[in-house]
Amino acid sequence: MAGETILVVDDDMDIREILTMYLETENYKVVTATNGYEAVTQTNQYKPDLIILDMVMPGLDGIEACQAIRKIHTSPILFLSSKSTPQDKTIGLIAGGDDYISKPFEPNELLARVKAHLRRNRILEQNIHRDEDCLHFTNLTIDLKAYTVTAYGKEIILPLMEFKLLILLAQNPNIVITYEQLYKELWQMESYGDYRTLLVHISNLRRKIEKDPKNPVFIQTIKGRGYKFIQ
Repeated sequence: MAGETILVVDDDMDIREILTMYLETENYKVVTATNGYEAVTQTNQYKPDLIILDMVMPGLDGIEACQAIRKIHTSPILFLSSKSTPQDKTIGLIAGGDDYISKPFEPNELLARVKAHLRRNRILEQNIHRDEDCLHFTNLTIDLKAYTVTAYGKEIILPLMEFKLLILLAQNPNIVITYEQLYKELWQMESYGDYRTLLVHISNLRRKIEKDPKNPVFIQTIKGRGYKFIQ
């Protein structure tokens, strides 16, 4: 019996076949798409638990597809790209991606990333079912059941990684959580001092929930240490 559903999006048939083979060996159900338009359609139809998305494709590219998917779906998006500069990685994260792997990729590393994200999803859902349905703060409500956030009266649907990050901070109000603690909790791996991915997600989160992202009320930076959610 197949496990979680993974959508693989790449215009290269060989890569689709390789990823399908490795993922099915791990008992995942694999759905494929050859371009960004198909990716959006397949996401609507299958509601995948995770999406592996090529960044560079003809027509609707990975960045545009990611932005379209984020309007309808919150599951983790793992970008796969031959572009490997920090700027490319940042662009993918800003668009709503959760992780980034460069081509050519090591299949075992990719599988490890996939398993880490899916494991975090399961843990998050278990924790949400054990907690109250909502977290209420002044000008901010986090609905743990509907996976939505209301900030200053506006409802926001966050990508799952940003939602996880917000919950992690909001469930520990007025406590400094270090960069490394956040990174390990969210990605289940060592950061080796590279917190750029975390910084981008914090920036995205502030842009969506803060009235003035440059002067945040909810998520404050504790210089050199980490972040603190102010209750």
